[in-house]
Amino acid sequence: MSTTKKVLMLPGDGIGPEVMRQVQRVMDWMAKKRNVNFEITEGLIGGASIDAHNNPLTDETLADAMAADAVLLGAVGGPKWDNLPFDIKPERGLLKIRKEMGLFANLRPALVFDALVGASTLKEEIVKGLDIMILRELTGGIYFGQPRGIEERDGVRFGFNTLVYSEPEVERIARVAFDMAMKRNKRLCSVDKANVLESTVLWREVVERVAKDFPEVEVSHMYVDNASMQLVRNPKQFDVMVTTNMFGDILSDCAAMLTGSLGMLPSASLGAADASGARKALYEPVHGSAPDIAGQDIANPLATILSFAMMLRYSFDMGDDATMIETAVQNVLKGGLRTADIMQPGMAKVSTTVMGESLINELVKIP
Repeated sequence: MSTTKKVLMLPGDGIGPEVMRQVQRVMDWMAKKRNVNFEITEGLIGGASIDAHNNPLTDETLADAMAADAVLLGAVGGPKWDNLPFDIKPERGLLKIRKEMGLFANLRPALVFDALVGASTLKEEIVKGLDIMILRELTGGIYFGQPRGIEERDGVRFGFNTLVYSEPEVERIARVAFDMAMKRNKRLCSVDKANVLESTVLWREVVERVAKDFPEVEVSHMYVDNASMQLVRNPKQFDVMVTTNMFGDILSDCAAMLTGSLGMLPSASLGAADASGARKALYEPVHGSAPDIAGQDIANPLATILSFAMMLRYSFDMGDDATMIETAVQNVLKGGLRTADIMQPGMAKVSTTVMGESLINELVKIP
């Protein structure tokens, strides 16, 4: 029997629309071959929304996001909008949709595909087989704390932000992290700066308290400066990492680059579970809008396709279908096809469109 999933697609800016088209092809194939129907609504966010409505996220698009089972986003931003007032920059749309949907848990996997191990700037023995998950708290901390601003005091300009976390904010992200650790290898590293910042003294105390509910999970704590060094020195010591908004922003990009290409990495942002266990969720590739290559059919669509696979796994409980897509991605790479960002000697450079077609061909082969 066919089941309908309500998905809001927000292609956004730059390469967003062209990589999103390849996800649409996978959805169409699933509707035909897997009897999974997606009720798709499309909307504008970021620069595209500013151009149309002078607003990076309209109330109508936000309402569509709240009504959807899941949201899939392409990318936002670009130099075209750099000189706009801060409050209507494209990125404000992304921050707003995360905040309004209550998406407090950002899941950033860093996975090295065997076929791409040579793309990493680190030695093969350091990164081969790497598979870590970084959980970043997404709606609190210094990016949202008040007061904030720039003001003049006695003739001197000051810029200021506030780093603040409440106990419930820390507890809910910690519980998601422990749940994730239980589903993986039962190891969790919490990253803070508790030797300097009182807000992360509280963070560490709450993580320790929550740990008592998960006795099977081995918990460790690490200062963020050491964690950044250890990620480069010996990344395979980590399995699940959990940290604050700003630290997670930085560490997840560091971990992403261990893999050799941001164009390969998906992400998920999840809210609190409702009474039925369902969560508001937004899925997006880690890469940016890459306006310098937009419209040239050379962008890598695999991170967006893998974000769609995360949607199947976390929003629709379709783990088998998610694994099928991930396997197809592995097989395309094993076959030697590469977009420009992951090109290696002896491989075949292909376009965005051909990469999408090749993925469908691999899906057809999977029983």
